[in-house]
Amino acid sequence: MNPITSFLVFVLVAGAFALGYTGHLFVGVVLLAVAALVAASLKMANVWQKFVILRMGKLQSVRGAGLFVIIPVLDSVVAVIDGRIQTTAFNAEQALTKDTVPVNVDAIIFWHVQDAEKAALAITNYREAIDRVAQTSLREMIGSSMLAALLSDRKEADEQLKVEIGQKTAPWGISVSSVEIRDVAIPEALQNAMSRQAQAEREKQARVILGSAEAAIAGKFVEAAAVYAGHPWALQLRAMNIIYETTKERGATILMPSSMVDSLNPSAATLAFALAGNDPLANNRAAVNADALVAKGVPAAVGNGATEPDRLPNPAA
Repeated sequence: MNPITSFLVFVLVAGAFALGYTGHLFVGVVLLAVAALVAASLKMANVWQKFVILRMGKLQSVRGAGLFVIIPVLDSVVAVIDGRIQTTAFNAEQALTKDTVPVNVDAIIFWHVQDAEKAALAITNYREAIDRVAQTSLREMIGSSMLAALLSDRKEADEQLKVEIGQKTAPWGISVSSVEIRDVAIPEALQNAMSRQAQAEREKQARVILGSAEAAIAGKFVEAAAVYAGHPWALQLRAMNIIYETTKERGATILMPSSMVDSLNPSAATLAFALAGNDPLANNRAAVNADALVAKGVPAAVGNGATEPDRLPNPAA
């Protein structure tokens, strides 16, 4: 009973008892009858409610928000429909995907009654029916989906469930607002296998990236070697800079190869460059020195480290 009806009934009953106490018994009985009539006929619906009223078994009307009156005995309120958005949680346990993987899926559906007349008259219990339809549709969707698609394309699965459930509940006056999959649980052994697969893919990517970086670095080193080959003094300056960078830290003991120290000797660098055939004057000086050594009886060195037979000293001489 709504507050307004309760207040009117209370006033009428109180007045009836007061009149009966003062001796007006007939008037008091009439007030009690009026109170009973008001309690049975005066109804009030909230803004989110719909009252489905039957008159002698036939649909009389669907009343909305506010006060309204029905005829007692003839009229009856068979259903009070809540028009607000409702939520129903449902799940599917050990449902097999298309690739025969058992999964447990939890989801929730948001729905509301769009047509109160159909919800009251077309089905016995629309709340229970929505739960059953949602579970059936969820199992059908899982059975037609691959596990990878079910895990990655949640939005597509939600939209598919919304359409399927909405088509089944539309004849009952139920409109589905949205469906959301909350969790997809897979067996622990499969989780470990998928984790190892993901780790292997990450390692593969890391190695590919490392190989690309090594190739890029090697290309830069080749370019630098070409520059240093044409400019030996640049290589000498680079060696000096490396030595400076390694020795500027105090309190450190550094072992340095002798070849690096020799690279700082201009005469050694000039001789090495001359032997490579890049300095004609140095070549002439090297040839004179070689002839002098032969004159003294020292064998001259060939390119591969062997001695020339025609310049070996003659033992008979």
